[in-house]
Amino acid sequence: MTSQVPSPFGYFGNALVIDVSDGCTTTVNLPEEVLRNYLGGAGLGTWLMTELGPAGVEPLEPAAPIAFVFSPLVGTPLTTSAKFAVVAKSPLTNLLTDALASSHFAIAGKFTGHDAIVLTGRAESPVNLFIDGDGVRVVDATAQWGMSASEAEESIREVHGRNWRAASIGPAGERRVRYATISHDGRHAGRGGLGAVLGAKNVKAVAVRGRKRVDLADRDAVLAAAKDLRGRSFGPATAKYRELGTLSNLLAFNAINTLPTRNFQAATFAEAPMLSAEDLAESRSVAKSSCASCTIGCEHIYASKGGRRVRVEYENVFALGPMCGVSDPDQVLDASARCDSLGIDTISAGGTIAWAMECVDRGLLDVPWLRFGDGSALLRALDEIGNRTGVGVLLAEGSRRAADVVGQGSARFAPHVKGLEMPGYEPRTMQSMALGLAVNARGADHNRSGAYEADLKGGLDRVRGTDAHVRAAIETEDRAAIMDSLILCKFLRGVFTEPFEEWADLLSKVTGWDVDGNELRETARRIVLAKRAFNLREGWTPADDWLPERFLDTPVELESGRTATLPAARLRGMIDTYYAERGLDPEGRPPLVPNAVERSE
Repeated sequence: MTSQVPSPFGYFGNALVIDVSDGCTTTVNLPEEVLRNYLGGAGLGTWLMTELGPAGVEPLEPAAPIAFVFSPLVGTPLTTSAKFAVVAKSPLTNLLTDALASSHFAIAGKFTGHDAIVLTGRAESPVNLFIDGDGVRVVDATAQWGMSASEAEESIREVHGRNWRAASIGPAGERRVRYATISHDGRHAGRGGLGAVLGAKNVKAVAVRGRKRVDLADRDAVLAAAKDLRGRSFGPATAKYRELGTLSNLLAFNAINTLPTRNFQAATFAEAPMLSAEDLAESRSVAKSSCASCTIGCEHIYASKGGRRVRVEYENVFALGPMCGVSDPDQVLDASARCDSLGIDTISAGGTIAWAMECVDRGLLDVPWLRFGDGSALLRALDEIGNRTGVGVLLAEGSRRAADVVGQGSARFAPHVKGLEMPGYEPRTMQSMALGLAVNARGADHNRSGAYEADLKGGLDRVRGTDAHVRAAIETEDRAAIMDSLILCKFLRGVFTEPFEEWADLLSKVTGWDVDGNELRETARRIVLAKRAFNLREGWTPADDWLPERFLDTPVELESGRTATLPAARLRGMIDTYYAERGLDPEGRPPLVPNAVERSE
């Protein structure tokens, strides 16, 4: 047995590992060096996956771990700090995935006395896990199996007490849909199929109840910083999120030819105004809300004509609206609600269905009812995916695997990178983002590489990528690595004048470390390279850092008869420059990242 080493302020210094097959637990001591090098959230989760995950393990096998990872800022009064990361090997990409979410689960989970909770094994029948200061209980979940995540969460709290917070899966996770989500408080750890990993372990929900507290190095300084940050969070940098939410991007993107439409066959959608935040807010808005410990209040809830209340964001409207050619707001809102109920990622669902709709148009797939613009077909497809019936058996695998089955050239327009379906940004008209999508460890992702910021600021020609675009993409990737590991909400990024220096100051006040901006920049690079090193171990090849052929051989129309192109040679040059700037070898391979931990029973 190894004694527990005293932990830094802001941490408990350990990860709890639970074998769900028998409920046995192990404690992994987290040395201060590891915590300082990887912080928490996505960074610490990457380190844990590298250490605890057997090389080459299949994501849905019992030995594959899944980690709920907290951070030094969780439980402090700093706005937007009530976030956690769920990290695992993705069943969609077979590479690393991490999904962040905000809720009271983050606070309660950390206050169980752990910086991370890791699950391995597989229960013989459906179970819920209950974790608090008294230990771990494995409880039969037959009563909740088949429920939506929100229904399961409510059932758990009704039976066991309102002070429990649960992260749950829906029916899609139980059926191992490869892009199933994990949900809590109506919010989702959405991308990469983490719900399927939990479902493969026969775990319906993880419930936590916090009874401990973590010490801060300088409580008065943290309180003062929280007050200052709270004031800045009400400023102009967050105004659009408070007023209309992320859906305000829809008309803006449509105007600049970067709104993916009909499976990226076009970059504008004529019916976009019918789905705009401006229109829906006036006719359908029923409430605004905030995540736990957040002062921004970006959550906008709309109602369909059937009375369903839906939390609306740009990505779910893009994916289930223009991407599938659907313009009826009721059908798009209902489709979003259906995804929440089933527990599936809206981006991957919309992208996979849009690919299938194009296959039907081209005569490659014999599903005559599945057509662009048909909202009823969209809803039927979602039901079949969530239940793995009909065409849903194929589409539940995601667009990459489905294209492998259909063949006939359908892979060239399957909208994914590394198996993860693409978000709502047109790469041919946002070429910093094109690079970010191609090289990101998680795949086609807008949160781990916010390179769209460089395209939208106006300082670069967004339809002609250069070395300047590469440097901008690296900067946004580094910033995301820190925000995703501290963890702070990306919507705060505009309130920081000198981000790395200001984040270092916050971290120092919490932990007592003498951290500066330069150290955090090195930490960001370390985390980015650790993700790449994990993927290399799990089978990544240089060919994975690429975009679907559609974007490289087909121009997209702009206004006044102009077109935008992204030649393969240009993308290749940007990727090569990215590798060089990152210190990778010419094939994108990183230096090895060492790992070492101590465990106690």
